Amino acid sequence: MVPTGAYGTWPSPIDAALAASLDGRPEYVGTVGDEVWWTAPRPAEGGRRALIRWRPDGTEESVLPAPWNARSRVIEYGGRPWAGTARTDGGPLIVFVHYPDQRMYVHEPDGGGEPRPLTPVSAVGGGLRWADPVIHPGRGEVWCVLEEFTGEAPTDVRRVVAAVPLDGSAADDRGAVRELSDDRHRFVTGARLSPDGRHAAWLAWDHPRMPWDGTEVLLGEVTDDGPFRTVRRIAGGADESVSQVDWAGDGSLLYASDRGNWWELQRIRPEGLAGTSTHAPEGTGLCPGRGEEFGGPLWKIGLNWFQPLDSGLIAVIHGKGATVLGILDPETGELVDTAGPWTEWAPALTAHGTRVVGIAASPRSGYEVVELDTRTGRARVIGAAHRDPVDPAYYPEPQIRTFTGPDNREIHAHIYPPHNPDRIAPGDELPPYVVWAHGGPTGHAPLVLDLEIAYFTSRGIGVAEVNYGGSTGYGREYRNRLREQWGVVDVEDCAAVAEALATEGTADPDRLAIRGGSAGGWTTAASLTGTDVYACGTISYPILDLTDWATDGTHDFESQYLESLIGPLAEVPGRYRERSPIEHVDRITAPFLLLQGLDDPICPPAQCERFLARTAGRGIPHAYIAFEGESHGFRRADTLVRALEAELSLYVQTFRIARRDVPVLELKK
Repeated sequence: MVPTGAYGTWPSPIDAALAASLDGRPEYVGTVGDEVWWTAPRPAEGGRRALIRWRPDGTEESVLPAPWNARSRVIEYGGRPWAGTARTDGGPLIVFVHYPDQRMYVHEPDGGGEPRPLTPVSAVGGGLRWADPVIHPGRGEVWCVLEEFTGEAPTDVRRVVAAVPLDGSAADDRGAVRELSDDRHRFVTGARLSPDGRHAAWLAWDHPRMPWDGTEVLLGEVTDDGPFRTVRRIAGGADESVSQVDWAGDGSLLYASDRGNWWELQRIRPEGLAGTSTHAPEGTGLCPGRGEEFGGPLWKIGLNWFQPLDSGLIAVIHGKGATVLGILDPETGELVDTAGPWTEWAPALTAHGTRVVGIAASPRSGYEVVELDTRTGRARVIGAAHRDPVDPAYYPEPQIRTFTGPDNREIHAHIYPPHNPDRIAPGDELPPYVVWAHGGPTGHAPLVLDLEIAYFTSRGIGVAEVNYGGSTGYGREYRNRLREQWGVVDVEDCAAVAEALATEGTADPDRLAIRGGSAGGWTTAASLTGTDVYACGTISYPILDLTDWATDGTHDFESQYLESLIGPLAEVPGRYRERSPIEHVDRITAPFLLLQGLDDPICPPAQCERFLARTAGRGIPHAYIAFEGESHGFRRADTLVRALEAELSLYVQTFRIARRDVPVLELKK
């Protein structure tokens, strides 16, 4: 007989150290000859990103020892930090960005030498940064995005497409870097070279737009030693978001555009690209009318949702909410999906011959490197294979739900009820629930195994991940619900899900909590100051003061994000004050935990410090933990452990749960 235990008291083999050890996921997969490479998290090694090499015999190794850290800081969220190619002798040639100095290095791992710098250091502001490299051996260059600071302010910055010599001549000479585009646009992605080598295509956008608001596809003629010529817009615009552009083998230009509400794949054939007309040709939809996304938000430079194949077919990631990998025939529109358990594919596809490689996860497995053989349709895990560290009987069983919010609008959510094979709850008790508000806010909570969720559900605390209005994965109209409504729609949607769970008898209405990081931290703080739904909240690296954040209080990429989320500051300054949690600390009645990285350039700790100063003396139990060496989002194992245990302690104390196996969080008033 399974013992009875009150919710929240259940013993669990999933401790904070285990959850921390598996935090993060593989990223930026690519092929080098027959090999597959990617970056991987190393929480136990200070949170660095390792570069992993998978050989066809199945062996997997880390190429660069600590302290090498393959991670870019372009737009602060980073982007693809490495590229590789096979040398004429078959060995790999790799370039990568090293996080501490942001220089690009070249490395020949089979040659026995150390990585050599390709780019110089600049003492101006944030220096020189690089992302989204592509090696062109015949040109002796690496094409990439250059982010160059011109002053000390976070917004004193320019970005261009650039070519870096592979011979190392630019390692101490900024002048040896060849700029391929001008800096008329504030943001650019890396350029993709056409099959005939005559043209390059890339994306660009400008303040105050974010890339999911409006981007342009630019086309330029390639020269031997100068910048691109005759640059013109070929697709996209101020109200059309293009998330990726690339070339098919026949010279057609492919791009993912949301001009019809959903990010869908479009094609312009070579004849449509001919000439120098300033009138942009009309793309043809390759798989229209499905009501699904074939793209996503460009939070990092170098993400890709589709990959042209040598056969003329196109590998695509698509779906509504959850995603799947499919193979699209652009001539017939036929789409054949990959069989397998995966419910979420990261925007990181690569191909070699008939093989397609991506990164995917499911509710029963973390992110793995998956290879699809397009000849047989068989998919298999080849790297970062999920291994159950505990009996999977302790994993939560998610429910995909759609709730009704204000104005009868749909709200998408994943509900994870408490679950533990060793305990059942008393029949007359309802469980506590924590609402998880994802970051972004133009983001998405994926349907995947997360041991942080299992950490709570296996102890008897339910989790509700809410893809509130503004989330991606459900079309542009759903995203646009948050335009000028941040702090309203997200707060209302999270509260609507929490209250619905309580009303239907799923959750205890007196034991509801909310948590989130970054934009989710904002939603959490705004929920505590704007509603009385929650008994407590965990606020991580948040935005708390809109006016400060909009006036040189953050980095360049998001410095004008609030123009769309709140409205133009010059026109609605009162709205900025009214919605800022820092202006309404007197409304907080629930205990809270505040977590912050001291090296965070996106949400600096100064906002937290001012928030706490206004909270002091008001009698609200709270705790503040600041982590040295942590930036925006925690990466170090010791940080992750302390943060998770502190959060659990908040719930134990607030919900009066009888357990003593978690370090006590000291709550001050």
